[in-house]
Amino acid sequence: MARAAAWMLAFSLLQPLNAFIRPRLDNGLALTPPMGWNSYNRYTCFPNESIIQSNAKALVDLGLADLGYYYVTTDCGWASKTRTTNDTITWNPALFPSGFPALGDYIHSLGLGFGVYSDSGIYMCGNAEAGSLGNEVADADTFSAWGADMLKYDNCYSDADTGYPNVNYTPDKSPSSRYADMTEALQSTGRDMLFAICEWGVDFPSAWAPALGNTWRLTNDIIPEWRTIYRQVNQFVPSASLAGVGQWPDMDLLEVGNDVFTLPEEQTHFSLWSILKSPLIISAALEDSLTSINADSLAILSNTRVIGYNQDSLGKPANLTKRDTEGGIDMWSGPLSNDRTIVALVNWNDAAINGTLSLPDIGLQSAGVLFDVWNNISTTNVKTSYSATIPEHGTLLVELGETTPVGIYPAAMFAEVSGQGTTFSNVYGLTASTQYPLTINFDSSSSSSILVTVTTSGSSNSANTSLSAGAQSVSLLVTLNPVFDNTITVKLPSELSSPSPSVSSLLLGSPPSTFYPATAFTTAGGASLYTCHSDLCEPVGSKITYLSPNGSAQVAVSSNASSPTSSSNSTTSMVSKWVELTYCNNDVAFDTSWTNGRNARNVTISVNDGLPVRLEVPLAGRSSELFSPGKGWEDSATLGVLVPGFRAAGASDGEVADDVLTVSNAGGNAGVQPLGADIVGVRVWG
Repeated sequence: MARAAAWMLAFSLLQPLNAFIRPRLDNGLALTPPMGWNSYNRYTCFPNESIIQSNAKALVDLGLADLGYYYVTTDCGWASKTRTTNDTITWNPALFPSGFPALGDYIHSLGLGFGVYSDSGIYMCGNAEAGSLGNEVADADTFSAWGADMLKYDNCYSDADTGYPNVNYTPDKSPSSRYADMTEALQSTGRDMLFAICEWGVDFPSAWAPALGNTWRLTNDIIPEWRTIYRQVNQFVPSASLAGVGQWPDMDLLEVGNDVFTLPEEQTHFSLWSILKSPLIISAALEDSLTSINADSLAILSNTRVIGYNQDSLGKPANLTKRDTEGGIDMWSGPLSNDRTIVALVNWNDAAINGTLSLPDIGLQSAGVLFDVWNNISTTNVKTSYSATIPEHGTLLVELGETTPVGIYPAAMFAEVSGQGTTFSNVYGLTASTQYPLTINFDSSSSSSILVTVTTSGSSNSANTSLSAGAQSVSLLVTLNPVFDNTITVKLPSELSSPSPSVSSLLLGSPPSTFYPATAFTTAGGASLYTCHSDLCEPVGSKITYLSPNGSAQVAVSSNASSPTSSSNSTTSMVSKWVELTYCNNDVAFDTSWTNGRNARNVTISVNDGLPVRLEVPLAGRSSELFSPGKGWEDSATLGVLVPGFRAAGASDGEVADDVLTVSNAGGNAGVQPLGADIVGVRVWG
């Protein structure tokens, strides 16, 4: 297992450095992500009593309540613009003639939870009804008296220093103190109320909200456009490790059922919200006087498997595991209870693709059982990879069980025997290298030393080693290419007496890697080396900034000695290697959320003046973008990509020559953001 553990270091799992868990509110609520219905996405800030009642009843009539959709929340627009004469928050009687207490009674009569909405500012969002700022205790007592089970608490009209504008994404003070006031007020009522913080990600709420609320909005509002999904998930990445029982990062309300996405897009949306452990809050018209939800959308919202991933007792979200920007594919994966794994392969392309899930990319080599959710396919004994057609903007969502760790190849599953040769297929290579450590295990020992010959599809040469007398394993280094269908053949001498040892399994480790810190690069154009605050930009303490179409940085990568030997001595013979970037990016989309904001920046990597490979990295910031020393721009994360252009051994008339690796943002002028992510360092595998 030591070799398997070493291999795991090579994976492109996007891991923030120095993961942490904050103090957590313990009110016994939200043991799994909350589920329910909210009025906003469909009805914006114009709800009324009939709308809320008919949709609440539909939760029950459509069977959604039985699946866990519990809280029914009236969002903005319900309240009066003024308080009562005794300064009590109250409802708009023209919209809710029976009153909010009666609405709560009706919702409770259906066996559902009564959710209310207010704002941490002087007004609520939308129509500027009276907010709760300065009235937290009185309003909490009022909500409690009405029988509320949940409070969604927004962030409009809240910044006193700038005159209480509708929105301020750069306040002079953290919003956290206003939310702390309401947390204290809710606790003082003695009534259990789930507290949903809706701060929009202004001050990285994942750093403080777990101590104050049960859920916290990570992002600006979801919008009824397909591009919003990519923006939302890119902002989730740094907060993945902070989700847990009682506290859940909130990706915003669901758009499923609002007829703004295609069926595959709705499946992607619901899949990601589910496996990232976001609250599943429907915000479509289930049933009102004009319309009802369509059957396809209802089927998505009712998929018990996908709901089960969200409500899984382990409570650990998936996260971005691998991104192929140029191929338009993301892989998101995470653990489930009972030693299962969930994986989503997302197709961002505007066309269907044949997508391949590579199990080693998520730390696995095989799966005894696999269920392909949206294709409704079950299969067994999956070796190394699984492929399926993924529709435009769709997702291949699979559940894996009975898995084995990466690098373990039992002969019974992976090998075929022909004479004295045992050939293993479906062998995974992360990078081109001659330095993969391989251990060959045999089912018995021999009384004398045995010659063992090993050949791989990655090399035209064979390697010889000896199985010592009495031993049952032998180790050596082998050559593999960066594909998931390498072969390894182990051959014993034909003249061995019977019975001779048989190969029982292979154990394959990871090749070596070398880390090149930002301080080793030479910058050009507008790029420059920046010294970070203490203990930031880990593990280097510095980073390369201002990468752009004209700003770049280069480093000599030594050497090609571990690259597979080319079949010729041509100087044009090249191989591909896995390159892992340690980067910083905190380009949070606030004002740009409504247009082209993506919560991502691009980096291009090229080798020896070859064509650049583009990687669009998500946010890495895990500290306040307003008040922390580095403002989130000095928090590090990693993500990898396969890069061609490295010299194969023998490609330069047998000489070992350094490769030149360049990071930049080539072509950035044609994209959303000409500036690239900042680079702390680069690790080259193989």
